[in-house]
Amino acid sequence: MDRKLLLAVDDSIHSKHAVKYAVRMASVAKDLTYTLFHVQPIISQFLLDEARADFKAEAELKKVIRKNAEDAMGILENYKAQMARMGIAEDCIDVATRPRVLGLAKDVLDHAEQGIYDAIVVGRRGLSRAQKLFMGSVTAKLVEHSMVTPVWMIDGDVTSMKIMVAVDGSENSLRAVDHLGFMVAEDPNVKISLFHVVPKVVDYCVINFDEKEVGIEQVVARGDRRCIDHFYAYVRRKFEEAGIQENQVEIKVVKRARNVGKAIVEEAKNGDYGTVIVGRRGISKAFFMGSVSRYVLDRTSNRALWLVS
Repeated sequence: MDRKLLLAVDDSIHSKHAVKYAVRMASVAKDLTYTLFHVQPIISQFLLDEARADFKAEAELKKVIRKNAEDAMGILENYKAQMARMGIAEDCIDVATRPRVLGLAKDVLDHAEQGIYDAIVVGRRGLSRAQKLFMGSVTAKLVEHSMVTPVWMIDGDVTSMKIMVAVDGSENSLRAVDHLGFMVAEDPNVKISLFHVVPKVVDYCVINFDEKEVGIEQVVARGDRRCIDHFYAYVRRKFEEAGIQENQVEIKVVKRARNVGKAIVEEAKNGDYGTVIVGRRGISKAFFMGSVSRYVLDRTSNRALWLVS
């Protein structure tokens, strides 16, 4: 079964890194097919309005449209040639471009949903040289609004093929595991680490209990153990169905001594994981795509972050 990746690209260094990462993933994810997709620059509304009434303006508009399309195809063909040099068969690479209609992020999401892609791959700094900050950028909008398609955010030239999944027992966490299992199914060499941070009361309740109320913490810890034990049983079944053996999966559990997101970021760095996978939302206000996944998004560097809805 083909696994379809949509690579949203421009001519920036960030897109170059994203393309390299997508090619390297072919070493652990079999039957990958790629679509290189470029959204063309927005056309001046003034020129569009003038073209309706002025022949010269109409001719200029056609010239701009033609140049945008030519430039886009040039970018896409360059990436396709680069991927072919890296060992990807040309018949596994499609190219697509279209004028901006809804906005960069929305146009990418629209194309992804229409094509039923398994993931969107994008450089962390966005799809435009003008994007200076991550928050509010095209990448952030893709992550925030992709309700169906997982987003792979690539920061820097990622070479490590080690994979870590941050899990909390939530439904989105299960989907993250499902997505990974589908992408790397039947690969006997892939190594996966499941990383879990034991929660505290504050992760579930805003009431500021006295620190001496250890009974509440114990109740939370017992509940978490039951939840995560069921979760691991599910994961084992899913990985077994995907042809991933038990000896390929490592489980690491740490007690929370600090911010959960910080623990994930530090583990990713200390363990030299090239890929970190999280669900967008988790079991409580403090988990994924609440404070945790946003923290991880903001502070992930020199690695790939997969966000799964």
